[in-house]
Amino acid sequence: MTIERGLRLIAGVVVLLSVGLGVAWNPWWLALTAFAGLNLFQSAFTNWCPMVWVLKHAGLAPCVPA
Repeated sequence: MTIERGLRLIAGVVVLLSVGLGVAWNPWWLALTAFAGLNLFQSAFTNWCPMVWVLKHAGLAPCVPA
């Protein structure tokens, strides 16, 4: 698995989990969805995401351009 795929996997899990918890448990869990969205938004402009650093140090390979 590459860093990019791992990042998309983690973002999707966080969003789905927080929406599920927000609906079933407490609406404040939707703040986690907002945080994930804001982090993705800022990373589009800054090209920096803390989770990429974590995944790189976890040993995931970077995506190699074709």
